[in-house]
Amino acid sequence: MIFVSIATLLLNACASTFTNVAPMPPKDFQRLGQAKGSGCGSLGILATAYNFVPMALNSRVETAYGNAVASVPGATALVDVTVKEDWYWWVIGTARCVTVTGEAIK
Repeated sequence: MIFVSIATLLLNACASTFTNVAPMPPKDFQRLGQAKGSGCGSLGILATAYNFVPMALNSRVETAYGNAVASVPGATALVDVTVKEDWYWWVIGTARCVTVTGEAIK
């Protein structure tokens, strides 16, 4: 019974709903220029090999996309989207940052 409980705890993971990074553009749109935005989250607590507490981790792509759209006045969406992820260590955890770039449209 203890083995099953421990295995259940170790094999469960945090999850979130799917997020469309770049929804389908309308048939007629106007290109406004390059857009770029980023969003970060962290995995923290304990030593680097044991980071397990997510902090704003699930929403980082959605945040990056929103920041990219907001970086160009009048933009409503992006096309030709690329997503880049970087991470770095910060004493008791790791930060995971996503950068979204694309062409802003309206």
